Amino acid sequence: MQIQRFTFNPLQENTYVLWCEDSRECVVVDAGMYDRREQEEMREFLTNYNLKPIAIWGTHAHIDHIFGNQWFLDTYKVPYHLHPADLPMIERSKAMAAVWNLNYHESPLPDHELKHGQTLQIGKQELEVRFVPGHAPGHVVFCNHHEKWALVGDTLFAGSIGRTDLPGGNHDQLLAYIEQELFSLPDDFHLHPGHGPATSVGQEKARNPFFEHLR
Repeated sequence: MQIQRFTFNPLQENTYVLWCEDSRECVVVDAGMYDRREQEEMREFLTNYNLKPIAIWGTHAHIDHIFGNQWFLDTYKVPYHLHPADLPMIERSKAMAAVWNLNYHESPLPDHELKHGQTLQIGKQELEVRFVPGHAPGHVVFCNHHEKWALVGDTLFAGSIGRTDLPGGNHDQLLAYIEQELFSLPDDFHLHPGHGPATSVGQEKARNPFFEHLR
């Protein structure tokens, strides 16, 4: 499986394209495209690589991760997958955009529900869904066990964790689920977050200041 990261919108969110080299099927994870320039960057990439979009998958639905949903879904006519506990995040997004003075084309509601333990398919490739709430109530991550990497959204960053002071956040819950669902992965698992650079399970166990109690 191939993976490409884009950094989009005023909040510098990481949008990912995943694709199967054999089938050329692809999925966009957290469509953060904010303006026409970023939309065209995505369109050109998909065209140049001869990719066939089959879905948007959302790790969660904070506004910076859904700016591009309306455009992408209208353009490619694909379904949107999200954990149902994050529906309130979509419903709250218009008000959040107004508070931050951001342009926002309201995201459609999801077509399909994500759930813990689910297996998702892109061509011949499989990923596991793991539920990791705390930053957002319906936050999930996507794990590629064969290639040892995961898209972890805003749960865990290089040297930090997702903020928990937004509506629906829960600090203790986030720490507990990171330990349970991410730190149970092998140390050499690469982690691709929703902001900033990639890291690994082993690096965060050893250096992340929020988990000193594990050392």
